[in-house]
Amino acid sequence: MSVALDAQDAARLQDCMTAGGLAVLPTDTVYGICCDPDDRAAARRLYELKGRPAARSCAVMFFSLGPALEALGELPSAERAALQALLPGPVTVLIANRGHRFTAACRSDPATLGLRVPRLQEALAALTAVAVPVMQSSANISGEADARALEEVPAGLREHVDLVLDGGELPGTPSTVVDLRDFDLQRRWHVLREGALSREAVDRTLAPLR
Repeated sequence: MSVALDAQDAARLQDCMTAGGLAVLPTDTVYGICCDPDDRAAARRLYELKGRPAARSCAVMFFSLGPALEALGELPSAERAALQALLPGPVTVLIANRGHRFTAACRSDPATLGLRVPRLQEALAALTAVAVPVMQSSANISGEADARALEEVPAGLREHVDLVLDGGELPGTPSTVVDLRDFDLQRRWHVLREGALSREAVDRTLAPLR
């Protein structure tokens, strides 16, 4: 059962991020937990709540593609075309972090950025109004199952964040991770984790750009 979010929910999420808070939110795949990707204190709190290893990076999520491409203005044209082909969608794309942005999210690998732009179903589309990126990870205890519904998010997370948004039941399969760091020079990509988008669909999408 879907639960529609509205403009007020989007504003609450953006306010939470700019105030240094943590939020649980629905995406196009599973429930996530997020914070400002430049706020080291908020990132530390997120990692502690999840029990996530300190060196492991998190994705940076933009809620629409235009702001993501604008923020990453130094993208080579081929890589930009690949992002436009894959996003928005249920994928996490690894690209070179040429501007060394979002160090709180990139952790021990500041040269790599994990980028997410979800393809939000109609009931969640209000979140596309969120104008700030977020550092996002699955709303689970590290290593445990992903949450398809809000009640599957561990109580220890729900009770210790500053905002919880209920988007109803989600598809439940995590994003596919696609490494594009070789794409600009070699037109190669690597599917590191097959998830909500099949390996074959990734290949079909990117093959015409070779």
